[in-house]
Amino acid sequence: MKNYEYIVASLPDITTGWKFGEKGPQDYMEEIVSLCSDQDRKLIDFLMSGYMDENLNAEFYAKALTHADRFISEYFRFDLNVRNAKVKYLNKALGRPADKDVLAFSEDAPQAVLDAADQEFEEAADLETILNAGDILSRERGIDDLMWEKIDNLTTFNYFDIDAILGFITKLNIVARWYKLD
Repeated sequence: MKNYEYIVASLPDITTGWKFGEKGPQDYMEEIVSLCSDQDRKLIDFLMSGYMDENLNAEFYAKALTHADRFISEYFRFDLNVRNAKVKYLNKALGRPADKDVLAFSEDAPQAVLDAADQEFEEAADLETILNAGDILSRERGIDDLMWEKIDNLTTFNYFDIDAILGFITKLNIVARWYKLD
């Protein structure tokens, strides 16, 4: 059941400032999942598991970085880099050792994981500028804007496939976070 064109065409065109109407985030998720194949649901489940704090460990990121789906592997590599940069920023602000609580892989991790984790973090300078913003709200909005831009880059030529849907879900999670905060 690969009806990606239908699914993507039925989704709203969301932006970072988008507001939910009658439907909430869960309504959109249920609709998307109901239209996907079992294989696609597994990808969505994996993506969504990356939003649960208890899953954000070396084991999860090892699976994510070597995942067969390009969007998932690239998105979570970016996510790991952002999270580690935030930890380093906080460590510096608190006078703690720079690498304290940074998620890293041991040398005995599979080579594919080490290779994926060692790729250059191209957005490091942009993130550093964002983290040095004056207030927490500006930092959080800036990080989400950077994430949004990364999602756009990862799905640029994925108009009607599962990665377009995964990108939408990831953006939906950003919008839902601000929706909850409002």
